[in-house]
Amino acid sequence: MSTTTTAVLVPLLPFLGALAGLLTGRRAPGFVRPLAVLPTLAAAVLAAVVAWRQGGGDALDAATRLTPTGSVPIDLALHLDGFAVLVALLVGVVATCVQLYSTAYLRDDPRYPSYAALVSLFTAAMLLVVYSGDLMVLLVGWEIMGICSYFLVGHYWETEAARTASLKAFLVTKLGDVPFLIGILALAADAGTFRINGILTAVTSGGIDHPTLIALLLLAGVAGKSAQFPLHTWLPDAMAGPTPVSALIHAATMVAAGVYFVARLLPLFAASTAALVVLAVMAAVTMVGSGLAALAQDDIKRVLAYSTVGQLGYMTGALAVGDRSAAVFHLVSHGAFKALLFLGAGVIIHAAGTNSLAAMARTGGLAKRIPDAYWTMTVALLALAAIPPFSGFFSKEAVLGAAEHAASGDAEGIPGAAGWLVLTAGLLTALLTAAYATRLWLMAFRGTGPEAADHGKQPAAMNTVLWILFVPTLALGLAAWKLPGWFDGGSLTPTLTTSVLSTGCALAGAIVMYAAWRRTAALAARTPLGAVAADPDAAPYVSEEESIATHEAAYGDIAAAPDPADPGRTLLGPLHRHAAAGFHLDAVYSALFVRPTRAAARLAQFLDREVVETYVRGAAGTPRLLGEAVRRAQTGNVQTYLSALLAGTVVLAVAAVLVATGA
Repeated sequence: MSTTTTAVLVPLLPFLGALAGLLTGRRAPGFVRPLAVLPTLAAAVLAAVVAWRQGGGDALDAATRLTPTGSVPIDLALHLDGFAVLVALLVGVVATCVQLYSTAYLRDDPRYPSYAALVSLFTAAMLLVVYSGDLMVLLVGWEIMGICSYFLVGHYWETEAARTASLKAFLVTKLGDVPFLIGILALAADAGTFRINGILTAVTSGGIDHPTLIALLLLAGVAGKSAQFPLHTWLPDAMAGPTPVSALIHAATMVAAGVYFVARLLPLFAASTAALVVLAVMAAVTMVGSGLAALAQDDIKRVLAYSTVGQLGYMTGALAVGDRSAAVFHLVSHGAFKALLFLGAGVIIHAAGTNSLAAMARTGGLAKRIPDAYWTMTVALLALAAIPPFSGFFSKEAVLGAAEHAASGDAEGIPGAAGWLVLTAGLLTALLTAAYATRLWLMAFRGTGPEAADHGKQPAAMNTVLWILFVPTLALGLAAWKLPGWFDGGSLTPTLTTSVLSTGCALAGAIVMYAAWRRTAALAARTPLGAVAADPDAAPYVSEEESIATHEAAYGDIAAAPDPADPGRTLLGPLHRHAAAGFHLDAVYSALFVRPTRAAARLAQFLDREVVETYVRGAAGTPRLLGEAVRRAQTGNVQTYLSALLAGTVVLAVAAVLVATGA
C-alpha cells in the first residue's frame, strides 16, 4: 500500500468508527468499545507507518480536484512533511490512549456510545487538519472540531457548569472563526489558490497584496482555537467536561490546531513585522497571565487548563520569533506530558472524590493508594516545569533559545523587540510554571490530614494508559539530537545561557512554593475541611459528574479557591482574588459584548411587540371594524332594503333639484 493511500486511511478510519458508533451504539452495546478503540488504534499504527516512511525527508504532495468553483478551485490535497507526520502520530497515540482510558473512566455512563463516537469524530477532524494541503478542506476539520468540543464539553449537561462551558467554548471560538474565514478567503483571492503550497509560493514571490491584514485576521481564529489572549477564557471553563475529553483537547486536538496552522503558514506571518509583534505580545501576555491564574485555582483541572494556555503561549512565542521547529517540537512534547497530567488527574479525582485541591490537601494517603498516578504524574509535572532531563526541558529550551537568537538580532527579518519580549516572558513563566506545578503536587499528594476513604483500586486500563504516556514524557526530549531532520533541519539542542537561566527560575519557583506550603501546612491542618469528604460507605467508584456537582454545591463557583491556607494565596497576596477570577476578563466581555447584546435584544423585542405588532394589529383591526359595520347593515329583510333604497332615491332627487335650482 502506498504512503498516500496509507495517509488517507489515517483520518478515514476514526471517521468510519464514529459513524458506525453513532448508528449502532444503542442497538449493539457490545460493539461500542471495540468501535471506539480499534479504528483509532489502527489510525495510530498507520500514522506511525506514514511517519516512518516519510522519515523527515522531502514533503509528499498529492491532490485531486474536488469541485470547480468558477474562481478559486478546491482540492482534496494531501501534504506530508516532518511536521505533519509527527503531529498526526501524536494525535493518534493520544486519541487511542483517551479512548482506552474512557472505557473504564465512563464505564457506567449511559451516554458513553455517543461520547465515544464524538471522540472518534474529533480525532478524525484533527487528523484532517494535520494532513490537509488545502485551506478549505482544513477549514472543514477546523469547524468539525468546534462542534465536537461543544457536545463533549457539555457531556454532563445536568450540571450548570457543563451547560455554560459548552456554550461559551462554542461562542468564543466562533468569535475568532469569523475573521479567520474572511482571512482565508482574502488569502485565496490574493494567491489565486487554496493550496498551501501555492500560497507559500505566492508569499515568496510577493504575490500577497495585504499580508498584514490577512495575518491579523487569521490570528483572530488562531487565538480562539488555541486559547490565546484575549480569547482564552473558554478553555478553563471547558474543564466541566469529562477528564479524558480535557486530555484530548489540551494535548492533541483543538488547541494544537491553531499553533499547527501558523507553523504551516509561517512565511506569510513572517512577511509582516506587525503580525510578528502582535503574535509576540499575545504570547507574552498569555504566558505570564495564565501562570499567575494557575497559581490561584483550586480545581485541579483548572490548574492544568491554565497551564495549557501558558504552554501554548510558548509555542506562539516561538512562532513569533520565526522558529516553527521549536514551536512544533514543544507541541509534540507538551502533548505527551499534558495528556498524562490530565488522565492522571482523572485518577486522582476518582480516588479523592473531589476536584478540589484544598480538600485533597486536608486528606492523606492518596499517593499510597494510587501509586501509578503518583509516579507518572510526578515525572509529568517535572516535564511541565522543564526540569532536565525530561521532555519539557528540551522543547522549552528550544523555544527560549530561538527567542534569545532573535533578541540578539541574528534572526533575519525578526524584530529584536519580539525576541526580547518572548524571552523575558518565557523566563518569568518558567518560574511561575514550576511554582504551580509544585503546588499541585504538594496539595494533591502530600496532604496533612487523616486518610480519606479508599474507593478501591483504579481500573487497569486507566493505569496502563498512564505508563504508555510516561515513556514519551520521560524520553522524548532525549531524542532532540535525532529529530532535527523532521523539523526543517534546525538544531533543537539546548543552549547554555537559556538552560541555566530557565532551570534556575524553575528551581527558584519550586523552592519558594515549597517554603510557602510548609508555612501554611499547619494552618491547613487546623482549618475545617469545607468540602464534602469521601463517604466510607459510598460506591467504590465516584463519577466525575458527581464530583463536579459536589464542588458546585460546596463553593457555588467551580473556579473559586476556598482554602485560606493555600500556599498560592500566600504568595499572590492581594493579587490572588483577581488571578482566581482570570483577571476578570469575563466581566470585561460581559460589559463590552454581553450587556450591549442583551440591551439590543430588549430594544428589538420592544420594537417588535410595541411598534411592529401594533401596526399589524391596526392593519388587521381596521378592516375588521369596517366589516362589522357593514355586517350590521345586512339584516336579510327585503323591506328594510327597499326602504333604504327609497330613502336614498329621495335624498338624491332632492339634492338634484337643489343643484338645478342653484344653477
